[in-house]
Amino acid sequence: MGQKLLREYYELCEGGVCQDLLTEAEKRFVSDGGMILSGIMQKADTQNGNGRVYPMEVLTREVKNYSKLVKERRALGELDHPEDSVINLTKASHMVTAIWMEGKDVKGKIRVLDTPSGKVLQELVKANVNVGISSRGMGSVTPLDEGDGQKVGDDFELIAFDFVSNPSTHGAFLYPMKEGIEHKVTEGRTCGRYCKVESIINDIIRGE
Repeated sequence: MGQKLLREYYELCEGGVCQDLLTEAEKRFVSDGGMILSGIMQKADTQNGNGRVYPMEVLTREVKNYSKLVKERRALGELDHPEDSVINLTKASHMVTAIWMEGKDVKGKIRVLDTPSGKVLQELVKANVNVGISSRGMGSVTPLDEGDGQKVGDDFELIAFDFVSNPSTHGAFLYPMKEGIEHKVTEGRTCGRYCKVESIINDIIRGE
């Protein structure tokens, strides 16, 4: 089976309790109005909401490879998922600044950029609009040996982490970090918060 675009959704901090991961420089960045997000970004050896399992050895390798992009400050992501494997620089909203394995979890830190898309992301978070983190990669899949679902192949290549408005995994929403303390974005299921999206985007476009 050939490669295809694989997209998964995860919550940045599990259970609403996040670690204090801010460095002193990051604390100053946040106190000056910047935004940093942190938590779980992917999971190994665990069937996700899309029915796929990422083997530990595959995900560990890809995190190591992706770390090179992080160090080179090229680990960018977008709002919503594009339909291809190319990262569009004009639509970049954030940059992954750290990524590591912690047991079966892939954890990381994300800095929201002061770009047009980044400003949209910041305003959505500030308005308590639920936004999820989602990985994007290319790879093949095969049926699991037992039960329903699929196993991601050894040819998997991690491309980026994007933010999306409607994650498929229940509760997969981001948590902003502020002065070393992370606060869970209030979960809202009514139209009220989602209806703010158009207004926020229009305000940013008009420069209000």
